[in-house]
Amino acid sequence: MDFCNIQPTIQWMQTPGSIPNYPPGLEYLTQINHLRVCQRFDLLEVLGLFETNKTYDVMNNQGQRIYFAEEKSNCFLRHFCGPSRPFTMTVYGNVGCDVITMHKALRWSCCWSNCCPQKLKVEAPPGEIIGYVYQYYHPFLLMFKIKNENKEDLMKIRGPCVVSSCLKDLNFNFLSLDEKMVIGKISNQWTGFMRERFTNADKFRIQFPFDLDVKIKALMLEASFLIWTTCILNSGHKNQPERSCQRSLALSFASPQQN
Repeated sequence: MDFCNIQPTIQWMQTPGSIPNYPPGLEYLTQINHLRVCQRFDLLEVLGLFETNKTYDVMNNQGQRIYFAEEKSNCFLRHFCGPSRPFTMTVYGNVGCDVITMHKALRWSCCWSNCCPQKLKVEAPPGEIIGYVYQYYHPFLLMFKIKNENKEDLMKIRGPCVVSSCLKDLNFNFLSLDEKMVIGKISNQWTGFMRERFTNADKFRIQFPFDLDVKIKALMLEASFLIWTTCILNSGHKNQPERSCQRSLALSFASPQQN
């Protein structure tokens, strides 16, 4: 990562003290219940000349940067595979150290979302697996499971019907395994093509309880990147360039409630 090129106008959140038995860098997540993730755009991509690696600023609700996330993928696969491409996304702390690493496998697209289910592996710190996110079959909805490091199910993610999802706001619910309790919510607000194409307006807004385990918060954050890719892949506009379906993601992880 070219750490010196991060936007200087965004102030970094004050570094909290280290907490025993917590993965280094995740102690930030113990102090907040709100995150905002803004996708940054490269001029070449905005002009439609070249598909670049995606980068994101992860901030608190005061607009202070907590993390910086950067995708690393093969240029050839990025151009020809689009959202189906495999990639590694690294989340960095304020001194440039690797905090979280996400590995997404290559999964080809087809007319139905469940032909090649998406999956990713999450490590924090890099090299130490904390969990996985798997898409699983449903005839009409986008469905995922968040698993721990032993691949034991922690929660489900239920999305909308795959048809025309690029043309409307998207909502994903984080559910208990019996699907009776809503643990959180991911909402995606489409703010208009011209605004998204020429501004850095793509945002994930994330809210979650203070007392949620930081590893689960990290898995939910990384799941959002997979959902971003999957939404584009299954939007009904998969034959268009990925940039034409850029949007604003708002993720809210609220207190549990009955479904």
